[in-house]
Amino acid sequence: MTDKSAEQRRPLRAELLEIALDAATRAGAFLRDGRPADLGVAATKTSAVDVVTEMDIASEKLITGLLAERRPDDGVLGEEGASVEGSSGVQWVIDPLDGTVNYLYGLPSWAVSIAARLHGETIVGVVHAPLRGETFRAVLGEGAYMNGRPARVRSAAALEVALVGTGFGYLADRRARQAEVLRELLPHVRDIRRGGSAAIDLCDVAVGRLDGFYERGLNPWDYAAGDLIAREAGALTGGRPGEPVSTDLTVVAPPGLFEPLQARLEALGAWHD
Repeated sequence: MTDKSAEQRRPLRAELLEIALDAATRAGAFLRDGRPADLGVAATKTSAVDVVTEMDIASEKLITGLLAERRPDDGVLGEEGASVEGSSGVQWVIDPLDGTVNYLYGLPSWAVSIAARLHGETIVGVVHAPLRGETFRAVLGEGAYMNGRPARVRSAAALEVALVGTGFGYLADRRARQAEVLRELLPHVRDIRRGGSAAIDLCDVAVGRLDGFYERGLNPWDYAAGDLIAREAGALTGGRPGEPVSTDLTVVAPPGLFEPLQARLEALGAWHD
């Protein structure tokens, strides 16, 4: 991209960031204030563990409604089924409630994640975690921020003293395989954390609360915003060696830790069930 074209796109990026922040804040307030004590389950996704709450679906409708009003020609890819092709070259990738099980149980680590892609490249990312009082944001090439303050990864730790976040899928066979990988990895790191929201985990790498993160089975709405935020905070992100972040594997860490962590996960076969 030339400097001129980048400059021409700056107003668009500012507009998309403003919309993402507005939508995430509204959805977060709706989820926080509207959570009923006897929260019901609307449907089941892949197993009895992976629930879709009524609030989750309503949050997506709130976000997609705002996007349709503000930018009706944009595409949308949402976790709860929203899919619009669009004609503008902009696609919104939204997770209306990342950390559903945490939300069900009243734990604070859940978030609204919204990213905007331009011709396939993520240029804006927002992760809003209302109960943590934190909003993470990034614009491609302009750095990452938490609550308006610059976000920066920790200096790379040696693998053996790294605090590494991860997550698990919902299907029994995949969970069993992930447990095997974790059992093999654990002796080679300081410790493991399992927060329950991949979007927040990626942001926690961005602000230095985790040294690194990995997970198999994430979808684009899980990582789109957090991946940009982590990269803009100084992290490297990828999948298997030489490949980008994907559903097969997501690895995030500062340079110097990313490489040995990725190599260890490759050797352990963390990219397959």
